[in-house]
Amino acid sequence: MTNAFGPAADKRHEGLARRPAQPGMRASREVATWFRGYLERHPAVALETVGGQFVLGVRTVQYLIIDLLTGRLAFREMLSQGAFMASAAVLPTIFVALPIGVTLSIQFGLLAGQVGATSLAGAASGLAVIRQGAPMVAALLMASAVGSAICADLGSRKIREELDAMEIMGVSVIRRLVVPRFAAAIVIGVSLTGVVCFVGFVAGYVFNVFAQGGAPGSFVATFASFATVGDLVLTLIKAVVYGAIVAVVACQKGLTTKGGPAGVANSVNSTVVSSILLLMIVNVLFTQLFMMLFPRQGL
Repeated sequence: MTNAFGPAADKRHEGLARRPAQPGMRASREVATWFRGYLERHPAVALETVGGQFVLGVRTVQYLIIDLLTGRLAFREMLSQGAFMASAAVLPTIFVALPIGVTLSIQFGLLAGQVGATSLAGAASGLAVIRQGAPMVAALLMASAVGSAICADLGSRKIREELDAMEIMGVSVIRRLVVPRFAAAIVIGVSLTGVVCFVGFVAGYVFNVFAQGGAPGSFVATFASFATVGDLVLTLIKAVVYGAIVAVVACQKGLTTKGGPAGVANSVNSTVVSSILLLMIVNVLFTQLFMMLFPRQGL
């Protein structure tokens, strides 16, 4: 059918129909397509990642127990990795523990002053450092400093096909590389937790005594009155579990790296984010479970 305004109008309308979409509309469609694809892929990818980490964790624990009983554990590799982890995480952990201890001392000191219980500031800040501050600070520093280094090391080996060569030669990658890093991460995690406990408590004590005018004897006495062995045991259990989580997540991300150097960077970023998120969830579960099993009547 011919347009009433003639052939020229028909051509003009055809040109408008063939004109490509505007850049903004094209970008919106691309974003919408990517978002729909992400929603479709993400559940399967997340399930695959969690399953891979669980399987790797179980196999690592099995190999660790077997190697300890048979004397086949690579102690040299474990000591080397432990020294590297300590050198990468000790100083940052100390520098983070100092403001954490001071901050807790400030907050509990102000709260205790408002309710007229300034003598309990030592117990409150000290218990907060031991129960929550020390394991979480050590775990976060482990995830950011140690976990990223483990993932980068294994990811670089993966893209250089060193891991495939080891498997071809009959060398177990899990037994040779993952197990020593797993054991070293647990040892260093417990050690860093002890460092944070000491540094955080000393920082809170010094600030409370010299900046807030607290009594030294009252600070120590109230802490000793309310702290129990169970608090320290819970903290050490948390440290072991957190170190194991960081090691398993970092190793799994490193072993599944693909895409060249950019893939290594993506794996490192994913390691830090996944480890911190998982540590936060596990910390909530541990704390709630401990409170349910061992209820406290006082502070």
